[in-house]
Amino acid sequence: MVAVLTILGLSVSDTIVVFDRIRENIRVGHFKNFEETVGKSLDQVYTRSIATSFTVIVVLISLAVFGPESTRVFAIMLTAGMFFGTYSSIFLASPLLVMVDDLQNKQ
Repeated sequence: MVAVLTILGLSVSDTIVVFDRIRENIRVGHFKNFEETVGKSLDQVYTRSIATSFTVIVVLISLAVFGPESTRVFAIMLTAGMFFGTYSSIFLASPLLVMVDDLQNKQ
């Protein structure tokens, strides 16, 4: 249960970073439309997000391989969670935000 809550927390935190960048770029207003703003925001954030996740995953894999037996399953679950949390923040949350914006503008 602790691993699941930690995974959710990491995923939400990464999504907040992406959405915060989108919000900042909306304020600046240099881009033509919302889709372009989201795309440029992802360009600005995804390298940092992937690098951060990769660093954490390296540490978690090291913990799973070299750490005590009692933390092995926890480290493996967190590794999977970091991978899928980063994926969902970049490749799922932002496109869903654009889709919701399109649906709201059509009504």
